Amino acid sequence: MIPFSLLDLAPVPEGSTVTEALANVTDLARHAERLGYHRFWMAEHHNMTGIASAATAVMIGHVAGATRTIRVGAGGIMLPNHSPLMVAEQFGTLATLYPGRIDLGLGRAPGTDGATAQALRRNRNPEDHFPNDVVELMTYLGDAEPNAPIRAVPGTGTHVPVWILGSSLFGAQLAAYLGLPYAFASHFAPAALPEAVEAYRGGFRPSAHLDRPRFMLAVNVFAADTDAEGTYLRSSMIQAFANLRTGQPGPLPRPVENVEEILPPHILPGVRHALAVSAVGSAATVRQQLQGFLDAYQPDEVILTGQIHDHAARKRSFAIAAEVMSDLRAAA
Repeated sequence: MIPFSLLDLAPVPEGSTVTEALANVTDLARHAERLGYHRFWMAEHHNMTGIASAATAVMIGHVAGATRTIRVGAGGIMLPNHSPLMVAEQFGTLATLYPGRIDLGLGRAPGTDGATAQALRRNRNPEDHFPNDVVELMTYLGDAEPNAPIRAVPGTGTHVPVWILGSSLFGAQLAAYLGLPYAFASHFAPAALPEAVEAYRGGFRPSAHLDRPRFMLAVNVFAADTDAEGTYLRSSMIQAFANLRTGQPGPLPRPVENVEEILPPHILPGVRHALAVSAVGSAATVRQQLQGFLDAYQPDEVILTGQIHDHAARKRSFAIAAEVMSDLRAAA
């Protein structure tokens, strides 16, 4: 039975505040737990007024403390911004406080613009140390080495499950080589999805962490009572992506009718392609679209996301999606 999970970016809607956005995170996590979602992940982004999950590890601890059974984790931590030891200590602490419930997804991008990446001050060297940093981090989370000069305390021996995140062949190949689970960012960068899945599964090497490939597919969901309402809810995310593409990111816009009429015509095709892995509409329509993604990519797990301006409508969307996924699991 395929698990389904939820990715939350802690959106800050127009007319709202960061305080309200963070309160919504807690409410949504509890909602997801009641609905049977397997994981609740949050992602690291910086210098974005429309996303409030910059201090990702802090938010994961808050959510884990506000829930009881759902797995909570990072989807992901952008490792170039941090030292592996620091991440191991943070997630080792979380795993010690909430044993058996913490996940650590690792990304290679900075999760921000170039100037902000410089301000984060982790590494100004253009060289890519991501594979070595992943291995170093996992060493800190593994069993204690008798003569190790450096240990993560807490962290050592916690064996926090590590996922590789990616939107290209690089992450797929690294996850396969290290024998780790792999989550593809198909919810905003689906271009290399078929090739990445093939590369991951074809090149996978069993490891002490995983004996066979485990692939997670990310899908946007905008579910509502009618197809028209689902399309209306999705217009907020379309506008947000268009704003990002034109260098004008901001709070999550309010939904509009006929979003095509207010966006620059040269931007819209790229935005639609970026958000192509989406299920939009009524329960019946969402079911059909989700089934299509399951048939096409045969994921081992699905993680659903979707930035919707109204919090109640967002909760309703994930409730409909949970019911659909439960039905699809039962049918399978």
